[in-house]
Amino acid sequence: MAELEFWVNGMTCEHCERAVTAELTSLAAVSDAQVDAPSGRVLITPTGPVDRADLERAVEDAGYTVRSWSPLPDA
Repeated sequence: MAELEFWVNGMTCEHCERAVTAELTSLAAVSDAQVDAPSGRVLITPTGPVDRADLERAVEDAGYTVRSWSPLPDA
């Protein structure tokens, strides 16, 4: 399964990175999340089909908002 990339508003530090990572990796469909606070970039490795609404909700649960998404890879 291809990685999915998106950007998050409001992250400023390692605590922010850890909070977003913890929420995203708590989802069954996410095996790994690489979060970079300075750029806001998030790269997840899904284990299967993943719902963007679930990802957005996880980011919101961490206290942040999704700013934008990379285009989905060709199927």
